[in-house]
Amino acid sequence: MLIRLLRTYLQPYRRWLAAVVALQFVGTLASLYLPSLNADIIDKGIARGDTDYIMSTGRWMLAATIVQISCTVGAVYFGARTAMAFGRDVRAALFHRVGEFSAREVGRFGAPSLITRNTNDVQQVQMLVLMSCTLLVTAPITATGGVIMALRENVGLSWLLLVCVPALVTGIALVVRRMVPGFRLMQERIDVVNRVLREQITGIRVVRAFVRERYEQARFAVANTALTETALHVGRLMALMFPYVMLVLNVSSVAVLWFGAQRIDAGQMEIGSMTAFLTYLIQILMSVMMATFMLVLVPRASVCAERIGEVLDTESSVVPPAEPVTDLPERLSLELRDASFSYPGAEVPVLRQVGFTVEPGTTTAVVGSTGSGKSTLVNLVPRLIDVTAGRVLLGGVDVRDLDPDVLRAHIGLVPQKAYLFSGTVASNLRYGKPDATDDELWQALEIAQAADFVQEMPEGLDAPIAQGGTNVSGGQRQRLAIARALVRRPSIYLFDDSFSALDLATDARLRAALRPGTRNAAVVIVAQRVSTIVDADQIVVLDDGAVVGLGRHDELLAACPTYAEIVESQLTAEEAA
Repeated sequence: MLIRLLRTYLQPYRRWLAAVVALQFVGTLASLYLPSLNADIIDKGIARGDTDYIMSTGRWMLAATIVQISCTVGAVYFGARTAMAFGRDVRAALFHRVGEFSAREVGRFGAPSLITRNTNDVQQVQMLVLMSCTLLVTAPITATGGVIMALRENVGLSWLLLVCVPALVTGIALVVRRMVPGFRLMQERIDVVNRVLREQITGIRVVRAFVRERYEQARFAVANTALTETALHVGRLMALMFPYVMLVLNVSSVAVLWFGAQRIDAGQMEIGSMTAFLTYLIQILMSVMMATFMLVLVPRASVCAERIGEVLDTESSVVPPAEPVTDLPERLSLELRDASFSYPGAEVPVLRQVGFTVEPGTTTAVVGSTGSGKSTLVNLVPRLIDVTAGRVLLGGVDVRDLDPDVLRAHIGLVPQKAYLFSGTVASNLRYGKPDATDDELWQALEIAQAADFVQEMPEGLDAPIAQGGTNVSGGQRQRLAIARALVRRPSIYLFDDSFSALDLATDARLRAALRPGTRNAAVVIVAQRVSTIVDADQIVVLDDGAVVGLGRHDELLAACPTYAEIVESQLTAEEAA
C-alpha cells in the first residue's frame, strides 16, 4: 500500500523528484572527491613541501565544497516542496473521500480514527518522503561511490568493507524487524487516546454532573499509559541502534588505523591514502546507517499508509448515479414506496416496507417509540443512507437516480442533534444559501422564533458562535438550525425531532409561523411530543420499523392502539379528545 500511495500522489511531482536526484548525485560526487584531494595534499604537497601544489589543490577542494553545498541546498528545497505537496494532496484526498461517506462508513471508522488518519498518519508518510529526498537518495550513491574510491586508494584494506558493512546491516535489520509490530500497535493506541480525549472534552458537563472526574482521569490514564509503554518499547529498540552504529564505526576506524599503519610501515601504502580510505569507510558506514535509519521510518509509514489506504479504498454505500437526473418540477412530492433498510449482517431490518406519500403543501408527522426507525427514515430522503429494498421518490424520480447536488438543493434538513459551526449567526444561516440577504436571514429568524435572542446579542447577526453552538442554549441552537433550513427555501422540509428543546408555547408559535412559509413545500416532522404533530395532515406511526398506523390524529386515536398508547402517555383523555 505504501508504494501505491507514493506512486499515485508523487506522480505530479516527477520533475521535482528528478531535480532532487540530479542535485543529490552531483553533490554526493563532490563530497566523494574531497577525501581524494585531501590525500593528494598530504602525499604530494605536505610530504614534499610543495606549497604551490597545496594551494592549487586547496582551490579545487573549495570549488568542490561550494558545489556540494549548493546542490545539497537545492535538493533539500525541492525535496521539502515535494513532501509538503504530497502531504497536502493526501489530506485533501482523505477529506474528500470522508465527505462522500454515508453515515454507515463514518460509523465504521469513527471520528477519532478518521482525524488521526488525516493528521498523524499522513504526517508519518510525509516525513518518509522528506527523509527519502534528503537522505535515502544519497545513501546508495555514497555507498557505491565510496567503495569505488576506497578501492582506488588501496585494495589491500578492502576486506574491512566486507566485514564492517554486513555487521552494521545485520544488527540494524534485527532491531528494525522487532520494531514493526510496535509501530502498528502505537498507531492503534493513538486512536484510543484521541477517542477517550474527544469523549471527555465533548461530554465534560455530563462528567461533572455525575462527579465522574476521577473515573475519566483513570480511563484516560489507562489509554495514555498503554500508548506510553508502546512508545517506550519502540524507543528502547531505536535507542539500541545508535550505540551499535557508533560501536561498528569506531571499531572500523581502529581497524583501518591498525592495519593501515602496518601497510605504511611495509611501504605498501601512503599516509594520505590511509586517511582517504578511513574517510571513505566512514562515509560508506554513514550511508548504510542513513539507509537503515530510513528502514526505521518505513515500517511506521507503511502501517500509516495501510490505514490511509483503507479509507481511500472504501467506497461509499451511497453511490452517485451514472446518468443523473437534474430536472425536477417546481412543486415536489415525496413518496416512500415499500422502503426498507437494514445494516450489513443485521438479523432484523431497521425499516420494513414503509410506504406513504407527502404532497406539496401538506405536513406529515412521523411518531413512534425510541428505536422504531424514525431518524433512519428521514436519512433515506437526502441519501445519507440508501434503502436496501424499495424506493424513495422525489417528484416521481428515485432519489438514487438524481444528481446528489440537485437532490440536496431541494431539501432542508434539521437534524435530531442541531449542530452549528464556529463562526457567526449569519455565517451559520447562510450555510445553505451563501447569497442570502440580511432581510432573508431576519425573516427566517422571525419564523423560527429566534429573532428576539439574536437581537439581544450585541453583535446581532455577527454574534460569534462557538464550535457546535456550545455558547447558546439547546433551544436557541435548535431554533438557529431551523432558521438555517428556512433560509434555503427548499421544496422538502425534514424536521428530525427538531422541536424537542422548545417549550410548548414557543413550539406552538413556531409551528404557526411555519405554515405560511412552507405552504408550497412538503413537510415531514419527526416528533416525540403529540402536541407538536396533532394538527398534521397525516401521521405515520412506526413500530419496530413498520408502519402500524396512517391517518389524522382523531382517526388514529380510534383505529391505532400504538398511537393511542403514545397519546395516553402524554395527554389526559380530555386533552386527547
